[in-house]
Amino acid sequence: MVAVPPIVVTVLIPEEFEMRLVIAAFVAVLAFGSPVFAVDETPSLNEWLNQEYEKELQASPMTLTIYGRKEKYDQVDAWTAAAELAEIEALVASARKMETLFDYSALSPQEQVSYDFWKFRAASGSAQRPFLYHRYVFNQFSALHTYPVRFLLNYHRVDNEADMLAYVERVKGLSRALREALESAERAAELGIRPPRFAYESVLAESRGVIVGRPFTDASEDSVIWADGTAKIAALVEAGEIDAKRQQELRNSLADAMAAHLLPAYQALIAWHEQDIRNTSSEAEGVHSLPEGDAYYTERLAYYTHSNMTADQVHQLGLDEIARIQEEMVAIKRELGFEGSLQEFFAYVRDNERFYFPDTDEGRAAYVADVERLLGDLEPRLPEYFGVQPKSVLEVKRVESYREQDGAAQFYQVGTADGSRPGIYYIHLSDMAAYNKTDLETTAYHEGSPGHHMQLSIAKELTGIPVFRTNVRYSAYTEGWALYSEYLALEMGAFQDPYNNFGRLVAEIWRAIRLVVDTGLHARGWSQEEAVQYMLKNSAIPESAVRSEIRRYLVSPGQATSYKAGMLKIQDLRGEAERRLGDKFDIRAFHDVVLGGGAVPLPILERMVDEWTKSVEREK
Repeated sequence: MVAVPPIVVTVLIPEEFEMRLVIAAFVAVLAFGSPVFAVDETPSLNEWLNQEYEKELQASPMTLTIYGRKEKYDQVDAWTAAAELAEIEALVASARKMETLFDYSALSPQEQVSYDFWKFRAASGSAQRPFLYHRYVFNQFSALHTYPVRFLLNYHRVDNEADMLAYVERVKGLSRALREALESAERAAELGIRPPRFAYESVLAESRGVIVGRPFTDASEDSVIWADGTAKIAALVEAGEIDAKRQQELRNSLADAMAAHLLPAYQALIAWHEQDIRNTSSEAEGVHSLPEGDAYYTERLAYYTHSNMTADQVHQLGLDEIARIQEEMVAIKRELGFEGSLQEFFAYVRDNERFYFPDTDEGRAAYVADVERLLGDLEPRLPEYFGVQPKSVLEVKRVESYREQDGAAQFYQVGTADGSRPGIYYIHLSDMAAYNKTDLETTAYHEGSPGHHMQLSIAKELTGIPVFRTNVRYSAYTEGWALYSEYLALEMGAFQDPYNNFGRLVAEIWRAIRLVVDTGLHARGWSQEEAVQYMLKNSAIPESAVRSEIRRYLVSPGQATSYKAGMLKIQDLRGEAERRLGDKFDIRAFHDVVLGGGAVPLPILERMVDEWTKSVEREK
């Protein structure tokens, strides 16, 4: 199946930010010889890469929609292994062609970044070719089974009758795509590749939830898609786009598409999972248990850490980081006058009711209000640390009921390119016991500013570089930046409450623990319960959240290692720049360089920062 692409945003630049952009452009000139925020004087490579990337986009109608474009608005991607392989082969061929067309030595430093980034993408894709069936098609983390709902609700905008007709066609197309994905899952099962049983259970529960309500059943309530589609049709009536007669015709067409296409697709998905779940083990195992599982995990670690670290090296890195962070935790424990051990302090913070909001609507509203307040309080400090800041609006919302999961990770979704959809920080609030108050502040900065909202928005605002660099992103960079942002917020004056600062360390040790438990599960044969108990022993994370996390690591091997890998790299790059530049070091300029090239692979980021550092050194 074709992977669901990242979501990005482009916004207009208000006048009050123009000077900051000029400053950032000057920094970029120093670093790379051509402005990041201005049109390149020799754009031939840029133009060629834009043409190549446009071919990719045209092969993915759903990505076009996510980027706010309406070409192929009634079409749906192919969710087959063959389509994914074709995508990889096209990228590899494109990289080879680029090598024949362009003399690397004749390119500007900025163009060389683009050239190397494109080659990195091709090499990364090529390494995945042997493992197309190893990635679990349906699971509770990537949740492809609910993606048709998310896509229609969040991305398919209806402004006129033609858009609604396209909506109906996409209901049919998504039904076909689900069947294609099911065929991939069936093929993987034939090869002995199945996700753990809990993933089957989640897929079954959530898929059944999609087809509850009208027009699927005679229930008194509407199904999620029917409620969305009919509301969009009603909005056309209100806007004067269609009359009442046409409204009913469109409703009938949507109901027919849902009953004749989407319902059978979900019924088939449910039936197969009901039948095949008996072939899963009651004890979840890591990917070491799969055919060629060790090789697959090696590829996943390389993909997510942008390094050649072995599983043993990643494991030891995690142990070292845990030991370091626990020393800082002990210092805060002493500051707060707690007499017991660190493990006892973990239990105190984890279990004390004072650190939780009530499991009520009032408690949920208070949680969201606190997040909004903290983000608002930090915002005035951003200009002291960044020359360029995001311009798009950030909203904080509860996850929709059809996909909400107890204890699941909070996440950020970037808005549309034209600014018509804001960036959204989503929170699962079905189980308030899963969210400790001491973690609230940390997660707000990770998902909002200076974390994901800032990085992803700034990336889309870049000009003078190929479009793919404003869209394509890698977890080692994006999650590494967000984790770095948690510590940066401390430097900016946040975390005045020692308990919240302890929560920040809990969040950081959580990411260090991931290095240990991910490699433990997938390379060392740890059981699911061993991983759970290790995390509980070494952190104050609530047990429901811990169990949800371990399930996530089991179905997405390696991904959890990207956070610490990226954070440590950014911290190392900053430390080296500070050492070399001394009082010439400018934190604003450093951050603008780190954010000024898109979500580049870590080896390329290292070169970018080194070139910037050299340019400042030459000024001495």
